[in-house]
Amino acid sequence: MIVGKQKPFEQIWDMVKAYGSILVFGCNTCVAVCHEGGNKEAQILGSLLRLKAKQEGVTIEIQDGGIERQCEHEYFKSVAEDIRKADAVLSMACGAGVQFLGEKFPEKTVLPALNTTFIGVVDAPGVFSERCMMCGDCILHLTGGICPIIRCSKSLMNGPCGGSNKGSCEINSEVPCAWQLIYDRLEGQGRLDLLDAQIPVKNWSHSRDGGPRKQVREDMKTGNETAAGKAA
Repeated sequence: MIVGKQKPFEQIWDMVKAYGSILVFGCNTCVAVCHEGGNKEAQILGSLLRLKAKQEGVTIEIQDGGIERQCEHEYFKSVAEDIRKADAVLSMACGAGVQFLGEKFPEKTVLPALNTTFIGVVDAPGVFSERCMMCGDCILHLTGGICPIIRCSKSLMNGPCGGSNKGSCEINSEVPCAWQLIYDRLEGQGRLDLLDAQIPVKNWSHSRDGGPRKQVREDMKTGNETAAGKAA
């Protein structure tokens, strides 16, 4: 899932205080799981902004709401009018959702309430850890399902550095050495022979070859993609 973190409250206040009305707009999928950007968080942030406005003597109408995902067309139809009524929308989605919302309503000022941090997993309630940086050329089949690009502090592709010590990283003893994790995983699976292979130098052009990446499933296209992209 995409993990995000709310911007400092004072930074958010500085973004919205000049507008006559704002919609604090939640996204109820990824960033709701990490308790930073769902409808509940939109309600809480809206209440805090109303209190701040009262304290500062600022007249501003603050509404809150949200949809399932701010990165898909289909969820916007029921809230289009609410978005259009607001002077600005404070999006609590990830960076992709903020931009998608702005593309759908180009006449509307869209402001980011969150900082998008990483793609990760839920280690425990309230604990989220990075697992993927979307490199576009996955090698997990060679490393026992453990990504050295993310898990290794130096993103080494072929074994540990000389600073690895008793299974810990030299950068921080509390960080496990990624290649020790990989070795242990492969040993438990009886696949240590994979370590004999040299993993090629990462070809970053797989992930960045000019402009934003796009993936198209021809079997799912309807022929109305352009119209759908412009429709609210």
